[in-house]
Parts: sequence; C-alpha cells; structure tokens
Amino acid sequence: MDIESIRQYCLSKKATTEGFPFDDNTLVFKVAGKIYLATNLNALPLRITLKCDPEKAIDLRERYESIIPGYHSNKKHWNTMALNGEIPKNIIHKLINHSYDLVIKKLPKKVKEQHSLIS
Repeated sequence: MDIESIRQYCLSKKATTEGFPFDDNTLVFKVAGKIYLATNLNALPLRITLKCDPEKAIDLRERYESIIPGYHSNKKHWNTMALNGEIPKNIIHKLINHSYDLVIKKLPKKVKEQHSLIS
C-alpha cells in the first residue's frame, strides 16, 4: 500500500481530518481531534503508527516481523507497521479500523454526538 491509498482510506472515515501538527514530514489522521494514525512521509518503506489494544499489539508484533512497538509513541498502546508487503491490505485496513474505533471509544459522549459518531 502507498500513502495515497492509506490517505483515501482514512479520509473515508467519519469525522477524520489530516494534518501536519509536528513537522512537514509527519502526516497524521485524527478523528474528532484525536490521532489514530501517524506516518513519516520520508520513511522507506512507508511506515504507519496505529493505536492498538495492548494484548493485540503484542500478538501482532509476534506474528509479523514488520510490526514493532510504536515509534515515538507509548509502546504499550501503539504499533508501528512497515508497509513492505508482508501484511495483506485487508489486515492493514482492519488495523486502521481498530485504531480508529479505540480512539472513538475513549471520546466523551458529547464529542461523539457533535461529530455524529454514536451508533
């Protein structure tokens, strides 16, 4: 997967915005103002950092060589994944969804309502 397909997938999600809050190279995707995906546009291969349930994070790191503890993130709750072809596209999408859902779950009810995120 390339950055444009990641970008399109993320922007298709409700209440998602993109921006460069840290520097000109680090693109982040937020839901209701909270980060759920970050990537350095200069990294080769492209790597994305995603929020992840701690137990699932460990399982993924053991299963895939290209998934490591989150770079510049809380290693317990974030994974960094190299998009080098090892992980199938459908799994990448599932992990992006998982990160997005974890962030939404922690939002206050009022914020969820403001962004039409209550199901």
